[in-house]
Amino acid sequence: MPTSIPASSAILSAAHLAPFVQQQYALGHETTCQLIKAGVNHTYLVTAGDKRFVFRIYSLNWRTRTDITEEIRLLKHVRKGGIPVSYALPDASGQYVQEIDAPEGLRYGVLFSFAEGQKILTFSEERHEEMGRIMARLHQLTEGFALDRATYTPTYLLVDSLPKIAPFLPADSPEMQFLQTAQASLLTELTNADQTQLRQGALHLDIWFDNLNIDPAGTITLFDFDFCGNGPLATDVGYYLMQLHSTEADEAEFRRKKDRFLAGYESVRPLSAEEKRLLPALSMGVYFFFLGVQCERFDNWSNVFLNELHLTRLINLRVKRWYDFNGLGVDRCLPIALP
Repeated sequence: MPTSIPASSAILSAAHLAPFVQQQYALGHETTCQLIKAGVNHTYLVTAGDKRFVFRIYSLNWRTRTDITEEIRLLKHVRKGGIPVSYALPDASGQYVQEIDAPEGLRYGVLFSFAEGQKILTFSEERHEEMGRIMARLHQLTEGFALDRATYTPTYLLVDSLPKIAPFLPADSPEMQFLQTAQASLLTELTNADQTQLRQGALHLDIWFDNLNIDPAGTITLFDFDFCGNGPLATDVGYYLMQLHSTEADEAEFRRKKDRFLAGYESVRPLSAEEKRLLPALSMGVYFFFLGVQCERFDNWSNVFLNELHLTRLINLRVKRWYDFNGLGVDRCLPIALP
């Protein structure tokens, strides 16, 4: 008799999800479903006639129902304020969160509106300036807006992440030694910051080219608020610039686009001097956190993808490169050169 062994991370059949989504959301008879991304969450494209949607299935024990309802609450809030976002849709009975009995256990699903356009790796200075305005308007709405979700403190980002990374990197490797050294200097910098000059509120935490679509008319739509939580709003700004630095190999091009993005942001809401000074350190904290997430959720990724080579390349080519570029750990956190 075959042995029954529970699953840790299953990919649910798109063919079987299609009639489920069709029934729950009262969609047309020609509803189709296609897996477009598997990772910490699984994302499916749902097509019903000429309408498209995105159905996200959260991985087992990744988000609680409260986490998800708070994400939906934030999306309602910013959408009401005029921010272009992919937002959650209720089913035929008015419910936003679906419960799915997956092979590994209870998983949650949410249907989102489709963000028109496409992901673009590198785009114009004008689009970066527009992104700056959008982010500043987003922060105007989320300043003081508290979520019943994670608070991204320096300890949560920098300290709690290293034990998750440790099993994947030798303790004596240059990369782990760099992370430990950087952690100490970043903790000093962030814990000694003037908190009165840092606006606090709800963060997206993951705004970069992979989480926004641009349509042919230039309209930008943000999506994937899965990591939203509480913390200094300037964290979103620093993380965006760190990602921009990773996609622009030419330093002069990076600086031009960075300047336009910051000009767009500050045309809506000026950054304090302390926020500007801490942008590199804040963004480094986010990358420590995401490295920890990748390692902690190893079962959600391919073994070929998440290994020592992947971490070594990511740390050296993105994290350490940004750390060195901004002179972090040399004295005090140096500000990004502003116009």
